[in-house]
This record gives sequence, structure tokens and C-alpha cells, in this order.
Amino acid sequence: MSESRLRATLQSFDASYLSHPYIFLLTLLLVFSMFVSMSKRRAQRSSCDPDTTTARHSSIVPATPVLPSAPSPSTHKSLSQATHDKPLEADLPMPRRNKQPYDVFLVLDVEATCIAGAGFDYPNEIIEWPVCLLRWKDKNVKGKARQLQVVDEFRSFVRPTWRPQLSQFCTSLTGITQEQVDKAPTFPEVLDHFRAFLAKHQLIDPQSGRRLTRFCFCSDGPYDIRDFVVKQCFISKIDIPVWLTWDVMDVRLAVGEWHTLATAGTERRTAGAFPLPRRVSLSIPRQLHALGLAPFEGRQHSGIDDTRNIARLVVELARRGWKLEPNTTVNPNRRWPWMGKRGRVLEEYYP
Repeated sequence: MSESRLRATLQSFDASYLSHPYIFLLTLLLVFSMFVSMSKRRAQRSSCDPDTTTARHSSIVPATPVLPSAPSPSTHKSLSQATHDKPLEADLPMPRRNKQPYDVFLVLDVEATCIAGAGFDYPNEIIEWPVCLLRWKDKNVKGKARQLQVVDEFRSFVRPTWRPQLSQFCTSLTGITQEQVDKAPTFPEVLDHFRAFLAKHQLIDPQSGRRLTRFCFCSDGPYDIRDFVVKQCFISKIDIPVWLTWDVMDVRLAVGEWHTLATAGTERRTAGAFPLPRRVSLSIPRQLHALGLAPFEGRQHSGIDDTRNIARLVVELARRGWKLEPNTTVNPNRRWPWMGKRGRVLEEYYP
């Protein structure tokens, strides 16, 4: 019923009828029912308007991601190349800010000496020490945040002392040359420079090494600090700095946990998690793909380039509301069979 008809109906009533209480109540009920009827009809007309419907829902319907097609047998592309033919970005609403217990993240990906065929038990010596320092842009008084940014970088090559000569395999893998390490400081000297870097950013006390800010190291896998740093400190005959044994987050493990949760059901696949092949190692390029990020930037196995791409992963995990916290431990007293007296590598293991 239109407003004009409602007004005409009301005017048609004689005022004398309204003086009777029962008639008055019936009149109020009639007016109320007509008002409800008009409201429902207006709501139905607005919901059927295609322009209004599109405007109301366009912000919540996620775009369907276009996944790369599998390469033909004749192309011989690797998995990482095939999955990165096109950038994968999810234009989806992000979750609310999560409470984050740490204020600073130090992304580290060392490079170390190696020989062809050697496993993780080899007495590696660190030859590159690169770090990206991340801080929150939007952390509030309740500790909730979602936006991380790189505020500084530290990088130094390191001169090995047990086996100063790099193998051809090591140079081909990392891109680090013999000339670069020959001119570099030793590991204890690099740690002194890095300690000054931490003090400059007010993360530790320059004298005592006491932590001033809650920070967490981040690496691709548990190996960088748990294995390489422990080995190097043994060979260099120094104690592991206490600030290197506090809190470490394995980014590869965190990305895997996020991806498993995001792809647990059909509904959760709309969260921007892209499929991965089963039973494959989550390399940095595959982690970038899983999070819908652009392909690896730079040279793989270059310490600084690996570190910058891992930092991209940490930033994206934070943007998606993932709680960034330690998930691996460091045992500074761990020993390998080739360890003799303090600082001595038993030559019978690696003559």
C-alpha cells in the first residue's frame, strides 16, 4: 500500500468513531500492520536492485585465483619455474590484527663452506652473515599488529680458518668468491660488528649484552643457528652469545603450519592458500608460492637474497594474522663426531 492510500484511509475515518476505545485500538492495529507491510515491500524492492546488490557484495566476494597450468613434457621446466610463470596475489580481505609477543624480528640466512656430497654433519664454516631487521608499523597498546617492515640490514662475508680454501662446489652454489672471503673478517670479529648493530637499534645493552627489546631470530629451517652457529663457535673457540640462543622461529615450519590450516577444508581454501605438491620440501620459492607471493627475487643461495625473501615470508605471515613466535630450540652444547678438543676438527673424519 502506498503512502497516499494510507493517508486517504486515515482521513476517511470519522473522528466520532475514534472516541470509542475498542474502535480506537483496532484503528491503531490497522495502521501498524499497513506500516509493516510497506516496510517489507521497500526492503524487497531494494534487494532486487542489481546495482545495490553488486555494490553491497563486491567487497566480500573473493576473486578466484588463477593457478598456473602444468608445463608440457617438452618444456622441461622445474616445479618452481612452472609455478611462477604468473604472480599469484590474493585480493582477499585480511583477518584482524593478532596479538604479537615480539617487537623485532631478525631474519638470518647464513652461507657456509661445503663440499659435494657432504651432509649436514660436515664441519661447515660460516662465510656470509646477512640479517634483515623487521619492526612493526602498526602495533597498538594492546600488542596487536599486522604490518611489518624492513628497517635495516646487516651483511658481512666471513673468512674461514679451518679450511680457508673454498671448494669449487661452494663457490658455484653460493656465488661467494675466494677473494671475498680472503678480505673478510673472522667470525668473532663479525659477531663484534653485529653486536654493535644490535646495540645501535637498542636491542641489547652494548656492555652486558642484556636484551632491551623482545626480538626473535627467523631462519629458513632450524639449521642456521642450531647447527651452523654452534659448529662455527666451536671452531672459533668462542662461546655462543646468549642473545643468539634465546628465541628462534623456523619460518619454513610456520609457513607449513599455516598452509595446512588454510587448506584443511574447502571453505578455508578461500584464504589465499595456493596448493602445493605432496611430499616435497618447502623451499623458499615454494613457500612464496604457497602464500601467493611473486617469485623469488635475486639469486638463490646468496645469503642476502635468501634473507630478503625470507623476510617477505615473515611480513606476509604477519599480514595474514599469523602469530609470530619461536618454534625451535638451540643447544649450544651440541656435539658432532668430528669434534675433538675445543676448536679442533678431527682430520680422520674429513682428511
